[in-house]
Amino acid sequence: KMSSGAADLRQRKKQNCTESDKMAPEERNKENSKLGRSPKYMLIQRFAKLFFGCLAAVTSGMMYAVYLSTYHERKFWFSSRQELEREITFQGDSAIYYSFYKELLKAPSFERGVYELTHNNKTISLKTINAVQQMTLYPELIASVLYQASGSEEVIEPVYFYIGIVFGLQGIYVTALFVTSWVMSGTWLAGMLTVAWFIINRTDTTRIDYSIPSRENWALPYFACQVAALTGYLKKNLNCSAEKFCYLLVSASTYTFMMMWEYSHYLLFVQAVSLFLLDSFALAQTEKVHEVYKIYLFSLFLGYLLQFENSALLVSPLLSLVAALMLSKCLQMNMKKGTFMSRLLKIMYIYLVLTITVTLNFLLKMFVPHKENEHLLKFIEVKLGLNTTKNFTMNWLLCQESLQAPSQDFFLRLTQSSLLPFYILVLIICLFSVTQVIFRRICGEPLKETVKLEDGRIGERPEIVYHVIHTILLGCLAMCLEGMKYLWTPYVCMLAAFGVCSPELWMTLFKWLRLKAVHPILLALILSMAVPTIIGFSLWKEFFPRIMTELSELQEFYDPDTVELMTWIKRQAPVAAVFAGSPQLMGVIKLCTGWMVSSLPLYNDDDLLKRNENIYQIYSKRSAEDIYKILTSYKANFLIIEDSICNEVGPVRGCRVKDLLDIANGHVVCEEGDSYAYSKYGRFCHEIKMNYSPYVNYFTRVYWNRSYFVYRINTVISFQ
Repeated sequence: KMSSGAADLRQRKKQNCTESDKMAPEERNKENSKLGRSPKYMLIQRFAKLFFGCLAAVTSGMMYAVYLSTYHERKFWFSSRQELEREITFQGDSAIYYSFYKELLKAPSFERGVYELTHNNKTISLKTINAVQQMTLYPELIASVLYQASGSEEVIEPVYFYIGIVFGLQGIYVTALFVTSWVMSGTWLAGMLTVAWFIINRTDTTRIDYSIPSRENWALPYFACQVAALTGYLKKNLNCSAEKFCYLLVSASTYTFMMMWEYSHYLLFVQAVSLFLLDSFALAQTEKVHEVYKIYLFSLFLGYLLQFENSALLVSPLLSLVAALMLSKCLQMNMKKGTFMSRLLKIMYIYLVLTITVTLNFLLKMFVPHKENEHLLKFIEVKLGLNTTKNFTMNWLLCQESLQAPSQDFFLRLTQSSLLPFYILVLIICLFSVTQVIFRRICGEPLKETVKLEDGRIGERPEIVYHVIHTILLGCLAMCLEGMKYLWTPYVCMLAAFGVCSPELWMTLFKWLRLKAVHPILLALILSMAVPTIIGFSLWKEFFPRIMTELSELQEFYDPDTVELMTWIKRQAPVAAVFAGSPQLMGVIKLCTGWMVSSLPLYNDDDLLKRNENIYQIYSKRSAEDIYKILTSYKANFLIIEDSICNEVGPVRGCRVKDLLDIANGHVVCEEGDSYAYSKYGRFCHEIKMNYSPYVNYFTRVYWNRSYFVYRINTVISFQ
């Protein structure tokens, strides 16, 4: 029965275009005449709805981009800063991304700039890297081309052009979420509520405040566009032109998303799992789902070629899953329908796909040479409690806030904005409705060709089922890692806004309650307008004054010690000098001065991770000779000690850098339940400031201020 239902869906796919596009004008006129409306009136009404909806979507995106730009200016006083002070606002990996953008603009030609990035030996000492491949610098390549091709050199400064593009993409992000909720609910009121919740919960929906050039800020807007197009593509009774447009938009945005972020294929894997479950229960047209699988394959193939034969894409779980799904489909097609084997295969379909996926992924990793990050697998083992480790890098990652479980404050913020309660309500109603539909499909009842409002069956709409599954999967990830909330919360905003604005959802609820006192359709229509209006007014009253206060307050971000350090390096340090210190500081030095460094804040390369751990030993209890050997092995000429790390007083004991180093080096002694750090050497970053032997024999202090101590690493060691 399930196989016959799937066949019905496939047949419906073929008939969709012809039936919807060739509907006789007389039939449409009859439908309109029943409502007392002329076809001309209906056309004007649809056009007005579309026009004002698009206008609201675009306006929302533009206003959000302007809001981000204004907030950024108020926070950093960007327009009144010198170039050096502006660049210091880029911290950690953000500084590295922007530094390569600067190098591209300084290159004599774009081709030369790309060559220097792909054969880069001026950033990390003793190491030549393909920065474009290793750091996914395609956003910087595009930004530099646009800046030079548009003739913006005389109009706008490079930094404003760069952050302007990112803020513009965030506007597109919001617009895509608006359109998604609009397409699902049928009213752009849902889009307005989505945007309101997104901005109010900005702390939990985006990282744009903390790291403007981060890869996800470039990539997630394209993923939002892909989700919006996929939502339209999965809808039933879609006319041919709209279906082709959605298909092309899904294709273009999927590929672009994959090029912008090195971890994009993992997020697409979660989406592919959602589509797989949707198809397994025969809740969507199988051909449409498999067309999306083909888009994944094409994007992976093209990405592999254009990302310098990136082997990580070949061993990705996305490729294994899609290949398994295609193979399983062939097995089903070659099996005669109605036979015992075909029914058994249908029952075992999910198990079969999972088995083939795991097997393929294992075989690919065996035969395809790849540099997949082993530390990520080890991190997952330790995170799940399957293993323990004293490794500095593993424990440092485990201590990062973004890799912790979400705090209670996160759920409290979502509850205060009324987002979480409405999301849970919408999710429960949709889940129960989907469960009913699945039960009906198992019993052999076919899906309705067109779901009407009075049916109260919101779970029969494939785009709704997809979003329910997708948000549940992303939510499970967000419950494990707080950093994943930036992927989950935007779609929580979208799904909650769709639900409260959808008459179908309220009608589904009333069908279960069996209301008789009030006409359920009328009440559903009233609530779908009244509830979002009440929510909107309450959000406006409570949060709009806060947002305006936030924009009107002049915050001050000024770091004079870092400015003085960068100024000293540019004036006093030799051009060929190599600096060593914490990876975060090295990123800023590379951006602000252009000098070579010994490490970078990158965590996708095992060699760089090992370098970072070795150079962090300057904050451990090791001898001066050991530290000297480590630094000279990387050809470092200057060492920078940061007082904030050396004298760190962290909120969680055991997560400070010096604590993690003591654990990794075996300098921790446990007595009566308490841990003590013990070594025959004092902590290097403290001892070197005392200016006594043997430290002065290896290192000479050449500059210091309240936050930084700079030492020249002696080439000739004196033991006088």
